[in-house]
Amino acid sequence: MRTVFLASLRTYLRRYVAAAVAVTVAVAFVVVVGMLTAGARSGLMDGLGAPYRNAEHVVSPERWPSSELDPEAVIAFTERHGDDASAIGRATLPAHAGSRQLSDTTTVGPIATSRVWRWQELSSGRFPSRAGEAAVDVYTALAEDLAVGDRITIGAGTAAADVQVVGIVESPSPPAQASMYVTWPQLLRWREHLHLGSVAVRGEVGPLPEGARALSPEAFTAERLTHVQNRVDSLSVMSLSFAGIAIFVSILVIANTFSILFAQRLRDFALLRCVGATRLQVVRAVRREAAVVGVLASLTGTLVGAGLGYGLIALIDALASAVPMGAAELPVPWLLGGFAVGLAITMVASWSPTRGVIRVSPLAALRPDAGVDTRTGRARVALAALLLVTGPALLGVAMAGSSTALMLAGGGSVFAGVLLLGPVLVPRLVRIAGAPLGPTGRLAARHAAHHPRRTATTTASLLVGLTLTIAVLTGTDTWRISLNEQIGRDHPIDLTLTSPEGPLTGDLLTRIRRTPGVERAIPVYGAVAQVAGLPDPIPVVTAPAAGQVPRDGGAFARVEPGSIGLDSDAFGKGLTLRPGDRVTVRAGDRRARLRVAAGTGWGPAGVVAPETLATLTDAPEPRAVWIRASPGADPARLGADLDALADPVGATIENGLRTWESLDQQLRIYTWSALGLLGITIVIALIGIANTLGLSVLERVREHAMLRALGLSRGQLRRMLAAEAVLLSLVAAVLGTVLGVGFAWAACETIVKPALRDAALHVPWPSLGVVVLVAALAGLLSAVLPARRAARVSPVAGLALD
Repeated sequence: MRTVFLASLRTYLRRYVAAAVAVTVAVAFVVVVGMLTAGARSGLMDGLGAPYRNAEHVVSPERWPSSELDPEAVIAFTERHGDDASAIGRATLPAHAGSRQLSDTTTVGPIATSRVWRWQELSSGRFPSRAGEAAVDVYTALAEDLAVGDRITIGAGTAAADVQVVGIVESPSPPAQASMYVTWPQLLRWREHLHLGSVAVRGEVGPLPEGARALSPEAFTAERLTHVQNRVDSLSVMSLSFAGIAIFVSILVIANTFSILFAQRLRDFALLRCVGATRLQVVRAVRREAAVVGVLASLTGTLVGAGLGYGLIALIDALASAVPMGAAELPVPWLLGGFAVGLAITMVASWSPTRGVIRVSPLAALRPDAGVDTRTGRARVALAALLLVTGPALLGVAMAGSSTALMLAGGGSVFAGVLLLGPVLVPRLVRIAGAPLGPTGRLAARHAAHHPRRTATTTASLLVGLTLTIAVLTGTDTWRISLNEQIGRDHPIDLTLTSPEGPLTGDLLTRIRRTPGVERAIPVYGAVAQVAGLPDPIPVVTAPAAGQVPRDGGAFARVEPGSIGLDSDAFGKGLTLRPGDRVTVRAGDRRARLRVAAGTGWGPAGVVAPETLATLTDAPEPRAVWIRASPGADPARLGADLDALADPVGATIENGLRTWESLDQQLRIYTWSALGLLGITIVIALIGIANTLGLSVLERVREHAMLRALGLSRGQLRRMLAAEAVLLSLVAAVLGTVLGVGFAWAACETIVKPALRDAALHVPWPSLGVVVLVAALAGLLSAVLPARRAARVSPVAGLALD
């Protein structure tokens, strides 16, 4: 049998190339998933996890975010570890640059003197190295007009300290950002104001502070990310989903390929059986062939996947430089896993086709009309019906309980049921689709429906790819729009300019509107009033035209009469008022008793209804300007330009655009990672349908020869095969659209809505239309070579072919 084994590999080498391509693509996809996941995580670590990139452990609160660490215990822990630990935190302190007071929310954080722990990036100057020196964040430097060499007084009273600005830095980790940074010994001067949230540690951790725990930097960063996403690790879910689907698609494609290959070799197997080979010997020989194909293709796929992974990361960096995809190290577990998966799915996929052809007796296989049974059994239909009942039930439970695992199980059950029902469902849909296309379309439909299982398996790979594509496009669009809406509600205005000192002039509004980066700006009218519970008077304003600039459509400004909206972020920890509290608001000799309504995003002003403002003043004046930034505007530069206009009139600037940009960064990573994986998925689907169409043409040589003998010309045969491919692609597109949108809706209800309470499904119909068009064109292109090959065979040669 060894001679037979080697002869079979040589004889059928070209046909095994199709199977090898399918395995190679599957393994490459799994490796690419690992590479893009590693790149995305590296990008997130370069940003959110930057302070911990050289740590072995991160010490943080055990019950975060419900508990905090005792600052004195953290200081003692950090001091005990010396150069092997770096505490992350900040203090909120008053600060002055000469006689000019800086922002009330000036924060001061630590900057390490050791390069190992220094996570800030130097923009100009140098890093602080001793007491009396400070580095200023680039946003603060632009907003406060600070430069290297300026002197700043930090703190008040006996704790005040004079420092010199020696450097301007960028802070890539939003949770650890501070307005300015000083050395750790200098920061301890204000230890009673410190909030320390974590400690990065190298080496042995030792005894932990009370209520603390130690995590790896990756686990710590993932915990912070999953907390933002309602405790769902979106990156892991996405990666595992894509990898699982890749394996599933690959098994289908490889099983189809082997099924067609073995059906074509049925007479060879029969001859081996007739000359004395046992069933077991034939099975072993065929499976050895599959193993050789699996090993070689898996090795090739591993190398190709690593190259594609690096290439996709470079392409994403080139196309979207704002997306912080990091440099991915080779993910060894994914490489080994990809190779193992390739070999395993090759053996699994070849198992059933081998058993199918061996069941045919030698004498039956030697007959001219021999073939593998293609009937759809009752057991298959019953199993499909069971899965189609179980799947929606699991999806319903998943949506009710927000269970990602049940959602994946339910989606898998529904899809498996559709695939099992394919031999019954797909031929009928093909007949319906082909009816309006005239004689060629009807002939193509009948030709496809003549072999239901072959038609269903040819459609399956493209169906899986299209379903995934449409589900991801719909899900990504839903997540992006819903997240933007949520951010818009939390940070409705890009920038606000608020003046408690005096009314703003029309000339100032004109200059603001002419500032580069400003798309739209509106004046907001009101009066300065004293709100009980706040130390200083604030502007109380109303904005009937608020819908022109905010990202939430102006919903935040639609306050009920008798209420006052206060920005909890703008007033910080000094805001002791809570939603529902009743406060007295006094403007001059007028007063009103109002109910507090909390919100965020419009700066240090109270927002009231027009009727409420009318009870406080008869002559409202422009007290604020609300600004919408142009797409692509630089938050730091725009904030600095507007601050230069605000300072002379005593106004304050609130820059919500910076927060918007940092929150949008994670979404960009996920979106581009998904698009990269999606591109590879589409390639798998196209290779699958091209493989199965090409091999099915070889399998149907006698059928095509009979059609030619009955009068079909070569051109008509090519058009019929092209029409068949287009019909299969369109049927796959329609089914994929229905399933993909359905799965996206289930994912929205299960994952997105719990994280973003007002999320709603958004279907990108133009994008889906492009996908359907591309699927039809792909089917047409995949039929070109097989159709030409079929047309070249003469009727006599085809009918004589054994």
